[in-house]
Amino acid sequence: MDDRIATLRGLMREAGIDSLLITDPKHVYYLTGFASDPHERFLGLFIPDGEEAFMLLPALDADKARSVSSIERIETHTDTDNPYIRLKHCINGNVGNLGLEKEHLSVARFEQLSAELNATSYIDAGNILNSMRSRKSPEEVERMRESILKIEEVLRRGLSSVKIGITEIELVAELEYQMKKLGAEKPAFDTMVLSGPNTALPHGVPGTRKLAAGELVMFDLGLFYNGYASDITRTFAIGEVDEEAKRIYNTVLAANEAAIRATRPGVTFASIDKAARDVITEAGYGSRFIHRLGHGLGMDTHEYPSVHGGNENVLEEGVLFTVEPGIYVPGHCGVRIEDDVIVTADGVDVLSSFPKELTVIG
Repeated sequence: MDDRIATLRGLMREAGIDSLLITDPKHVYYLTGFASDPHERFLGLFIPDGEEAFMLLPALDADKARSVSSIERIETHTDTDNPYIRLKHCINGNVGNLGLEKEHLSVARFEQLSAELNATSYIDAGNILNSMRSRKSPEEVERMRESILKIEEVLRRGLSSVKIGITEIELVAELEYQMKKLGAEKPAFDTMVLSGPNTALPHGVPGTRKLAAGELVMFDLGLFYNGYASDITRTFAIGEVDEEAKRIYNTVLAANEAAIRATRPGVTFASIDKAARDVITEAGYGSRFIHRLGHGLGMDTHEYPSVHGGNENVLEEGVLFTVEPGIYVPGHCGVRIEDDVIVTADGVDVLSSFPKELTVIG
């Protein structure tokens, strides 16, 4: 954790930031080892250039913070305190140019903060933190592997419950039950099981529709384990499906594999999106691939980078993201196949290993 703060201090200087206030609990955890959900209460990590960093947090979390945090100076506030006045009193000297996570800080909180801290200017530090988090350490990669192994076992167990007549929401309940049995902290997002024409809805909501023979069923699921998220999607056949559904499936699988083959250091995110999109377009379904190829994954389910055709940033070793092309034909069916991958020194490592060939279940 100390190494991360040292790296962050160097990036602060490059960006002209004199002091940095971090309020996103995930960033606080990343930099200190202290995980917390403060709800409506104030949580902040203050890092001044050249001086000791400190955390200001609710008094009820103080003991936990002191037992796990790499930051020695822990300051607290009670529910009757104004935390922004407490923060002001804890700071030695001038704030100067203050770095903030502008996407995380609400307008109401910024107004209270700026009323107490007489900063010279406010600089968005979100990109600095996102860039740091995008390159996963070996320890983080191992945590990700564990999380992915857990969700793949959840899916294996869940598939044993698939039968004609079971509802989408009943399968969701079974999958989330298995997550808890396997030690997950919580689902990484709302678990998705969609069947038949509902598979054509990329972000459909599972309901009481019953699975029937001759259609596809899509599972999009993930969990948090040891603070890190997994996220995979697989699509299956319930009995024999029609030729178009098979053609759509095989096209998405080819696009998934093309994007993975194109992944290596030095290429752009746009180029790997294009590798998948070209396969789908050539098959005649270009207008049915209606979302980006993927997204970063780690302590958040969706984090930097966004893998789409307009992202000309270059892939670097250690960057971890999803590859999830899809085709969606309204009224008929949809297919998405999603893997979690990490850029290596000479290519790519696919962390997810659940089989991808079209499989008949139920």
